[in-house]
Parts: sequence; C-alpha cells; structure tokens
Amino acid sequence: MKVSIITAVFNNREFIGDCIKSVVIQTYSNTEHVIIDGGSTDGTLEVIERYRDKIAKVISEPDNGIYDAMNKRIKVATGDIIGTLNSDDIYADEFVIENVVKAISG
Repeated sequence: MKVSIITAVFNNREFIGDCIKSVVIQTYSNTEHVIIDGGSTDGTLEVIERYRDKIAKVISEPDNGIYDAMNKRIKVATGDIIGTLNSDDIYADEFVIENVVKAISG
C-alpha cells in the first residue's frame, strides 16, 4: 500500500528541513513525499533542494493560499493513502506511517 505525504509550504525556511527529515526517517518504505511551495523567497527552496533526492515531487509556484495548495498536492499524490504534514510539523517518531498503514489494513 503506497502512502503519499503531502506538505504545503510558503516561506518556512526555519522548519521545513525538520519536516522533511521526519518523513525521510519513517520505517515504512512505500511512501512518496510531495511538497507544494507557494513561491517562497526566504530560502525555503534551498533547504528543500538539500533533500531533493528523498522527495518524490516538488512544485513551486504562486497559489491562492493554503487551500489552493492543499488541492494541488492532492491532485499530484499517487498513494493509496494520502496524509498531510504541515511544513512546521514533524512526526512523533519513525513508526507513524507504518502504524497508520497497519491500523488501516487491519
């Protein structure tokens, strides 16, 4: 079962790296991380680029706010399960996605 984790971000250089790292360390391997950037100008894209090989898709373009970005990211996600992780949030531990998949799978 594939899991898409989608993150919308705009000018959040301070926290986006921690957000990405918390997805990268997940033990469940069949995941994709999709990041939709609203056209950040504060160095957010430079931080994202450091992890580019761990991110399935990055789209950076102006949008009409958080809900527009959320709709964009859902359209490009290819997982059977779609989860969101805000750009200033992190997972509690490396087993979060694995535990969600187990709970849904029964």
